[in-house]
Amino acid sequence: MGISSESPNGSQQIVQKETRDETTPLLPVKVEEEGFHEFNGASFSGAVFNLSTTIVGAGIMALPASIKMLGIIPGILMIIVVALLTEASIDMLVRCSHQGKITSYGWLMGEAYGQWGRIALQASVVINNIGVMIVYMIIIGDVLSGTSSTGVHHRGILEGWFGAHLWNSRAIVLLATTLFVFAPLVSFKRLDSLRYTSALSVALAVVFVVITAGIAIIKLFNGTVAMPKLFPELDGLSSIWKLFTAVPVLVTAYICHYNVHSIDNELEDRTQIKPIVRTSLFLCSSVYIATSFFAYLLFGEGTLDDVLANFDANLGIPFSSVFDDIVRVSYAAHVMLVFPIVFFALRLNLDGLLFPTSRHISRDNKRFAIITISLLTVIYLAAIFIPSIWDAFQFTGATAAVLIGFIFPAMVILRDPYGIASKCDKILAVTMIVLAVLSNSVALYSDAMNIFRKEEEA
Repeated sequence: MGISSESPNGSQQIVQKETRDETTPLLPVKVEEEGFHEFNGASFSGAVFNLSTTIVGAGIMALPASIKMLGIIPGILMIIVVALLTEASIDMLVRCSHQGKITSYGWLMGEAYGQWGRIALQASVVINNIGVMIVYMIIIGDVLSGTSSTGVHHRGILEGWFGAHLWNSRAIVLLATTLFVFAPLVSFKRLDSLRYTSALSVALAVVFVVITAGIAIIKLFNGTVAMPKLFPELDGLSSIWKLFTAVPVLVTAYICHYNVHSIDNELEDRTQIKPIVRTSLFLCSSVYIATSFFAYLLFGEGTLDDVLANFDANLGIPFSSVFDDIVRVSYAAHVMLVFPIVFFALRLNLDGLLFPTSRHISRDNKRFAIITISLLTVIYLAAIFIPSIWDAFQFTGATAAVLIGFIFPAMVILRDPYGIASKCDKILAVTMIVLAVLSNSVALYSDAMNIFRKEEEA
């Protein structure tokens, strides 16, 4: 059957006719001495874990502070509402892609808005993901080697266990992490190859929830935790404004759209993608709600913007320091295992920007290696020498995330290149754009004010 095939990196390109089944894997069949070993499609559970790991990154630690501002009931409702909006936005992408037999987000944007639509999407993914991974590496350095960025030195786990040495300094620890953890994991050419590390990553997030819940319940029975507020306390315009600053954290908590097509393409049965998305969102929503509720119950109004910092002190229970270390180690390991999932989309979209008409990057080992090594080097150097880059990515990341998660899917459904959008779809698309623009505006203003405040204090 003659078809119009995607150029490997997301742009549409007419190629010579070929006969192939729709389930043909995107990557070449591996040939070994024993014979042919064909990829038979990703499993349901593997796809769920990969999508869940894409969602549950470092942002989980900011959710309890958002619940503190909003109150438990509005906060939990917001988590559920955003999960439903995320499912709707992914459904928009999937329906359009299946209708047009499209295999990438970039190609879909190209179909709807031409070359500049594809470039806008790929640039947004590159900006968002490279910022996220630099932040991940900074977090790993802070947790393992300590940080003095706030003017007060917080000891890292390795420094606390062994004292300060050259071998456990930030530069050496992150170099070892890059060479011995990240490099092997980002060398896989299929997302499904990361299914076991993704399952472990989700399990580590659950470990954090279980420990937090256990400590909170013990302190609740001991009568040493205060009753958390169910609704926000409103005493003026400033308190109302603070409520809005919690919204961006929740709105961007489920951004995973850049990996949906890669996961979909690897499935043997592509009709499974919708239940996979629903299962992942249910799993992640459960983790988010449990984390937010129990962390806020445990720390109350003392909940910090990054709740991990609350585990840098005495928890008021026996073996407090042991639990502190378990939480911090499990979180650092969780972030390490999220890294390759996010990196996969970064490499694919950067390649699409630089080489839009070349064959798929997985079929070109030289290009695959050069882009992989270059990206790891840039991320490592930025995390070591430009720790203040975090401030810059608060602006670009907030904007790129809402573009990827809500604005671009809504724009696709409004353009409706395949005539499948209903009136309800278009109303929902407009609602998403309004929510995303308002959320992003609040996030940008809030981040700007925080930076100015820091400069004044300095």
